[in-house]
Amino acid sequence: MPDVRIERDFATTPERLYRAVSRQAEVLEWWGHDGMTLPDCALDFSRPGPWHCVMIAGDGTRFKMSGQVTHVREGRSVGFTWGWHDEDDTRGAETHVTFSITPSDTGARLTIDHRDFTDAALAERHQGGWLHGPVPRLERYIASQIK
Repeated sequence: MPDVRIERDFATTPERLYRAVSRQAEVLEWWGHDGMTLPDCALDFSRPGPWHCVMIAGDGTRFKMSGQVTHVREGRSVGFTWGWHDEDDTRGAETHVTFSITPSDTGARLTIDHRDFTDAALAERHQGGWLHGPVPRLERYIASQIK
């Protein structure tokens, strides 16, 4: 099955970038797409265990996802499962995401590996989702922290 791999370099330290992608207070600053509200989220990727998030788009559309944090390698990577819920709150197919942080020439590199998709169209939708929502928001968030 197809996988999604996205790499971005940030002008920050690997330690700072790791905190931004693992600590709930910081993840809430960039998770989702512009204009969404996050009324019910437990997005602490700093420890193994469950996570969930409800996002509401500007038009009122509700999105719910949940999973389990599968691994935490402090300062280096965090992995978690991901499943969307339907309108009846039934959880769908599960995929797996890993955020990996490594040093780069400009500071720190984030690699997002999102895998275990059931088909290519689903992988393509997720790649577009990452690239048009959370990744640019994370870029803006990190840039706003550099003063």
